[in-house]
Amino acid sequence: MKAGNCAYGCPDDLPAIIPVFPLPAALLLPRAEMPLNIFEPRYVAMIDAALAGNRVIGMIQPDETRAPCTMGPSLCGVGCAGRITAFSETGDGRYMVTLTGVARFAVIEEVMAPTLFRQCRVTAVPYAGDFAPQCEEAVDRAAVIKTFRAYLDAHNLEADWESVHRATNETLINALAMMAPFGTAEKQALLEAPDLRTRAETLVALTEMALAREPGGSGRSLQ
Repeated sequence: MKAGNCAYGCPDDLPAIIPVFPLPAALLLPRAEMPLNIFEPRYVAMIDAALAGNRVIGMIQPDETRAPCTMGPSLCGVGCAGRITAFSETGDGRYMVTLTGVARFAVIEEVMAPTLFRQCRVTAVPYAGDFAPQCEEAVDRAAVIKTFRAYLDAHNLEADWESVHRATNETLINALAMMAPFGTAEKQALLEAPDLRTRAETLVALTEMALAREPGGSGRSLQ
């Protein structure tokens, strides 16, 4: 796959040690784009270091089921590496960044480093399939769109349906998974889904449960 000016073809193309950005309920997936507003000094330093190097950072969620460690909140075991493909300086010390997802990674260990930001030794070997597009993978696209429509209707929201129908399966499902208003556990389940079909099924199930929990939605079915 290509992210910006760099091509990534296999797990060995990712750095072995990357800076990580722990952010609850934030989900990055391969080939998707995530906008970031960077303002904390430690993460401004992280962006400076990434721009001076390989431009790769890892998005990862804090693990809310484990006690904090000496370096801060414990981290989930799986995150997603992304490349900075666009950035701008605001003039008041912030960065506006676009991160393009490359591949998921498993954390081997967190490394001690003399930086303000945290760094991890990672491997993308378990997710070697992320380096190739999954847009042709068979998924129940109709169920995904039906569930998405029900969610929008329940919240009086609109969508650009022409773009929705034009999107590939991978683009559609990953975009919906990233924008879904779920918590850390649900986002991690979507991230760790072994394939696109499972991610789509998980997305539908989570959205149905969310709708059923809403006032007046008890027992609601989208089928």
